[in-house]
This record gives sequence, structure tokens and C-alpha cells, in this order.
Amino acid sequence: MRVALAQINPTVGDFHGNVDRMTRAVRDAGARGAEVVVFPELSLTGYPPRDLVEKPSFLDRNELELERFAKGIADLDVTTICGYVGRSESEVGKRALNSAAVVERGQIVFRQHKMLLPTYDVFDEARYFRPSEREELCTLRGQPVALTICEDAWNDRDYWKQRLYQRDPVEELFTAGAQAMICINASPYHMSKRQIRRGVYRSAARRYSKPVVYVNQVGGNDQLVFDGSSFAMNAAGEVIASARSFEEDLVMVDLETGTGDQHEDFSDECEAVYQALVLGTRDYIRKCGFSRVLIGLSGGIDSSLTAAIAVEAVGRENVTGVAMPGPYSSDHSLRDAREMAAKLGIRCEMATITPAYEQVLQELKPLFGGRAADTTEENIQSRLRGLTLMALSNKTGALVLTTGNKSEIAVGYCTLYGDMCGGLAVISDVPKTMVYSLSRIANRRLGNAIPESVFTKPPSAELRPDQKDSDSLPEYEVLDQILENYIEHNATSQQIAEKLALPLDSVREIVNKVDRNEYKRQQAAPGLKVTTKAFGIGRRFPIAQRYSE
Repeated sequence: MRVALAQINPTVGDFHGNVDRMTRAVRDAGARGAEVVVFPELSLTGYPPRDLVEKPSFLDRNELELERFAKGIADLDVTTICGYVGRSESEVGKRALNSAAVVERGQIVFRQHKMLLPTYDVFDEARYFRPSEREELCTLRGQPVALTICEDAWNDRDYWKQRLYQRDPVEELFTAGAQAMICINASPYHMSKRQIRRGVYRSAARRYSKPVVYVNQVGGNDQLVFDGSSFAMNAAGEVIASARSFEEDLVMVDLETGTGDQHEDFSDECEAVYQALVLGTRDYIRKCGFSRVLIGLSGGIDSSLTAAIAVEAVGRENVTGVAMPGPYSSDHSLRDAREMAAKLGIRCEMATITPAYEQVLQELKPLFGGRAADTTEENIQSRLRGLTLMALSNKTGALVLTTGNKSEIAVGYCTLYGDMCGGLAVISDVPKTMVYSLSRIANRRLGNAIPESVFTKPPSAELRPDQKDSDSLPEYEVLDQILENYIEHNATSQQIAEKLALPLDSVREIVNKVDRNEYKRQQAAPGLKVTTKAFGIGRRFPIAQRYSE
């Protein structure tokens, strides 16, 4: 059986565009000799559709577009598998199903519905879908196949020490006589996810001694970035076909001969994070209807990396940097910002905030009642910069990209309605130490656009004389280890202190800062997830609460 892995980048709710994309892929695959073409999970609707599934009109349109897709490829002798939202006939439970349709000669000849609905991290499928009570073998080109949908294949007892579900659809289907497994997926990226996936499916291939086909969505949808990285394995768990990561691809595999296209481009994980951020930024901008972006350029490492990513995402001609020096901005920071903008080839505007800052202080002086200067004055500077960027955004129609990193956002080292202003937080899931590594990658790709002085100078918000981040925070090499253990692994302060050989009081202070600043994060722009636990839809803590580590 010759199978085409159609790794596409759908847009949520763009039925017309998604169907056209799928139709082109089927025709291309058919011309290359494919007998079966496989698309990702919910490829018709895009993933995740979230509360759109609760709209009856969305479900109606989904069914109509599935029929249009089937009729549009009726002239081809190709069997096609695609994901869509099905309707439940049950009198109880949710009305929608996460489904796969098998299309032949313009007709839907088989439907499979997802049984295991993930409700962890960024997933909330039980909110929308009714789980299937059973799954049946699918016959493709005369061969019985286990057709599964993402999570249904993630409950392998040989791979996981602790399974999340009692039932294992893969085991049930292979026991029933399946000769191969085809799994359609919308599996978002995070660091090491590609290796984990291969481990899961290798375990299944070896356990049942049958070939496996894995097809994944690619592209950015809101906070999630899907890397694609589709593959096929033989019965020994060896990769016999592979798709590129972070771009659309069409890969052919012959399950009988065990041969296929090898487009694999597994880069090291830091390079993969960079590619994920570029793809996520590009798709967020494009799918939201924007074409141009604005970035506040401080001359620091964070805004430099954000600018580099933006250039790769939408092109230098669509990126404008805005330098906004204030009363404590250093000459070298302004120089670094200008030099980087020139090397990147982006437009760089200048808008000093000092006159406005002085005027605001004058107007507020009577209301402050002689109170000593503190972070209030620092935040005014940040908010004047936010005001400037948002005014330019309103006037030009460009989207503002925020530049805060995960380390700062975690401990509240950011200003509401100031540096947090914007439409997308590009590096909000990137720890500060990784920002430097990603910036080195950006320099390799973009001709050393970021000046070396940006890497070597101490990080500073430059909101008061001689300010350094280390005045308020531990060194980032230490801070990031504390944050990773607390945010991604739910370790206690005691456990972190013992593991890292740090004073308990110092760890508790950081942990408490994370907890106290939840109110800021829930007002932040959406950010792109690249770690195992990102702020946003995958981390849901209450704001008004009194639990403390």
C-alpha cells in the first residue's frame, strides 16, 4: 500500500482554504502514485477549534465542507483520510465527536471517532467532544488497518510507567486483526516532543510487529505551534519515511516494501525552538490578518531576538523598530539598537519619552504628596513606551510584538500596560538563558545582526540610574533553574533548594514572586509555547487564592 503523508498547515475555521489545500495535496499525491492520502487530525476545521465547536452553524458548515471535499476529489482513484468534527447520535453527552473520515470516489465510506480525549496541559477535548465507546477496523485497499486519532495511540503500557486511561484502542484494534496503524494527529510542539513521539510509536510498532504511519499538523494556531515531523515506521520500529519539521510537506511511503521519502531535518533542540518561534510568529500574524509588526528596540538581548525572529517571520520590509530612550537610557543601548536595525535592514524610528515623562511627573507631583520615588516612576516610563507603541499600532495597522522573556514574566519583572502591551508575546516561554542561545542562532542565520556588546553587557531595564536585573533577581543561570523546577516540574521550595544547593529562603522568595504575579500573566498577550509548561492555556492557576509553598 502506497501512502502519502500530507502534512498541511490548516487555519482554524477557514473551511474553504483548508479544503482547497487538501484537494491540491490529494491531486499531487495521486500524481505521484499514492493509493492512500492521510491528513492530520481535524484537518478540515483546523486544530484546536475550541468553543467554535459549540456553534451549531460551525458543525453544519463542517459537514457541508466535508461533502464538498469528497466531491472535489471524486475523479481520483485515491483513498483519503481526513479529520473533521462529527455529530453524535447519542441522546446523552456532547453533540460533537473528534472524527476521521475515509473518502473514496466522492463518498464517505468509513468514519472513526476518537475514544481517548486529553484534558491535561493545553488540551481540553472533553469540554467539546463525546468519547467514542468503541473503534472498528478500517479496510483500506483490502487491508484491515487500525485508524486512530492522536491520543488514542498514546496509552501504550510498554512505554508509559503510569497510563492515563484504562482502555487502549491500539491494543484492541491490533487484537481484532489490524495489519498496520495509521494515526492522524494535531500534536503541538514543545522541547523534546519529537523524540517522545517516536518513542511512543516505536514501542507500538515493535509490540505488534506491524508498520505505523503518523501524520501531524504543522503551523501556528494562537499559542500553539505544531511542528509536523510526520513519519512512518516498519514493524521493527525503524523510520522508513519522514517529513520536515515546521513546514508543510508531502511524503510518500510504501508499506509493503518498507521504503519511503526521507525529508527529515531534525536539528538540535535549540534550533528547533528558534524555528518554532519563527513559524508561530508568522502564522499568528498571517492568520490574524496582519502583515506588519512593531517592536520596541531597547538595545537589549530580548528585543534584539524578537526583531530577528520577526524578520524571518514576515520579512525585513514589514518590521519597524522603535527606539524610545528615556532619562536613564544609556548611549550604548541606543547605539546597539540602531546598529542591529541597520544590519537587519529594518526601519528604525526614534521617539524619546523623556519630555512626556517629566510632564507626567509634574502633573502627578501634587497627588503623590511628597512620597519617595519608587517603582511607580519606573513603571511610568514603561507605560509611556507602551502608549507610544500602541499609538503607532493604531495609526499604522501594524501588530505590536512584546519582548518579555519567561524568566521576567514568571517573577513579575514586567509592567502591565507598559512593556506587556502588544498582540503577541513572541518569547514569553523562553527562559532568559535560552534567549542568549537563540540569539546566537539568529546571528548565524542573519549575518551577526545582533552586536556582540548586546551579549556581554549586564541585563538592565534602565529605569533608574545604574540599574541591573541582578539588583532584584538572582543571576539568570540560577533563576532559570529554580523556575524550571517550580513551573515545569511542580517541585516544592524545599525540593528545589536541596536539589540546587541553594538557601531555602532565596528559593521561597522566587516561588512567592511567581505565585503573586499570576494577575499580570493573565492580562498578558498570548505567547508561543515551546517548553513543557508555558504560561497561558496550559497553566491555569487562580489569581485570588492563598495557597503558598
